[in-house]
Amino acid sequence: MVISSVTGITAPATTNEVPVNTIDTAVARQVESKKSVREIEGMLGTEQYVRQYFSDIPIMIAIARCESHFRQLDPDGEIHRGQKNNADVGVMQINEFYHGKTADRKDYNIYTIEGNTAYARDLYERQGTEPWSSSKACWGKYQEANKSLALNSK
Repeated sequence: MVISSVTGITAPATTNEVPVNTIDTAVARQVESKKSVREIEGMLGTEQYVRQYFSDIPIMIAIARCESHFRQLDPDGEIHRGQKNNADVGVMQINEFYHGKTADRKDYNIYTIEGNTAYARDLYERQGTEPWSSSKACWGKYQEANKSLALNSK
């Protein structure tokens, strides 16, 4: 089965984008574990949304890949939660405990992809990549490869 023709994932057009394999590792795992086409399409839809939303901040695309493998929801339709910390939610793994009240006050619903990514952008503009420092071992290689990815990193 040729996954790239099904998924439509291609390599980045410019060097400022986060490098992408022809097929994302998360998608490959989904196929290997015989996940349904609907589940795979859901992941791809979320990935496409994140790529478009953060096209001006490519490091956030790398962070989403590392934090959630581009998942806002799990296959059962529930909000995707962190493996290490159940309070981390959604595609950008926003922590409910630390950010829930601020997100609510700013009218961001972190349980929707729109609110989760919008709050992540707000957080990035205030604190750079620091809130995602626990996963830097994963996304830091993209930052090092292209310093322009995270002009606001700390």
